[in-house]
Amino acid sequence: MGQKFTGIKGMNDILPEQSKSWLWLEDKLREWLGRYGYNNIRTPILEDTGLFTRSIGEVTDIVEKEMYSFTDSLNGDKLTLRPEGTAGTLRAVLEHSLLYNATQKLWYIGPMFRHERPQKGRYRQFHQLGVEALGFQGPDIDAEIIVMLNDLWQKLGLTNVELHINCLGNSEERATHRNALISYFEANQNILDEEAKRRLHSNPLRILDTKNPNMQDLVTNAPRLIDYLGDQSLAHYNGWKNYLDNMQISYVENPRLVRGLDYYNLSVFEWISSDLGAQSTICGGGRYDPLIVELGGKDNYAIGFAIGLERLLMILEANRLLPEKDVADIYIVYDGKNTDLAAFKVASQLRLLDLKVIQNFGGGSFKAQFKRADTSGARIALVLGENEVEASQVVLKYMTTQEQEIIPLDRLSDVIINYFNK
Repeated sequence: MGQKFTGIKGMNDILPEQSKSWLWLEDKLREWLGRYGYNNIRTPILEDTGLFTRSIGEVTDIVEKEMYSFTDSLNGDKLTLRPEGTAGTLRAVLEHSLLYNATQKLWYIGPMFRHERPQKGRYRQFHQLGVEALGFQGPDIDAEIIVMLNDLWQKLGLTNVELHINCLGNSEERATHRNALISYFEANQNILDEEAKRRLHSNPLRILDTKNPNMQDLVTNAPRLIDYLGDQSLAHYNGWKNYLDNMQISYVENPRLVRGLDYYNLSVFEWISSDLGAQSTICGGGRYDPLIVELGGKDNYAIGFAIGLERLLMILEANRLLPEKDVADIYIVYDGKNTDLAAFKVASQLRLLDLKVIQNFGGGSFKAQFKRADTSGARIALVLGENEVEASQVVLKYMTTQEQEIIPLDRLSDVIINYFNK
């Protein structure tokens, strides 16, 4: 007997019964994005490791602890499985000059990889929908992104979501705030945990995002970035909020919201849900204008967000907002001489009517086949025996009423169309 293998921890199979919900959600997302003028882009799962260390930031949890990186044994290239989608998308945009005298509204969907401790809603291979709007100075595009997300939650039926927003200003304002944070935390080193002490001089802004309950009062009273913003940054932030107020979209101003990546500036936001118990972020994003220059492009503008699909599906399931079980329209039951060939022809004829038709394979008694038809959820069981084949007719059994009728083959399409159009 050969060796039996199991999947890698934190990298899950999506089985047929689960994938139906995925396909349903992906269809909803594609239709929604099309209405706002976004086009699909597809980039490789593998990228140069330097792309992520440069864009995400070397002193981040993702780069320090979570990336799946390796050296190509054939040519020595340092490669990484993408931990997020923005850097690879922007690399492709710049490489192919998609921003030359143009703006771009792009979306992508696919697996990302981070070596985290697997838990509910957090996996080592996870899937994200990412959206990037490039070349727009805003704050109108910032507002449209919030409006379109609010539209999505409404269309999916989600009501228990809360928008948190903040402004990170520009690099000079953050540098001034950073120095103030360092001075503040240095004066309170006795309260800092080891992780905060390690980040004190490398990335003190990330200390504000700590989950340590013993540091919450310290973080709450820390210098606020908004107090260091200049007129231009404040004008952008206030303009963004004005759009949201005008559209009657409620939000919470959260000065501790910094996001986990170094490339953000100005607008940042998260949508938070408590439908899974503890508060969890289902969507997050913001502006990342400086990243374009950091990756070799010319000064320009960029904003985007990502939605964790596993977490979104869990919330939809918890609220019973996923579609009912996918069922067949017609199940073809047959037995006897030449009935298999007749069943193939009838199945092909009915599929031309855009119906989901399942043909019984593997034989079995009529009783066993009707049991499979019932399990399939089909509204009609179409029956073919030797007598029906000889008479060029079929028997239709309506599964909800158990009523039956005999239909000539030349009338079958019309009868079926009338039934499903009722």
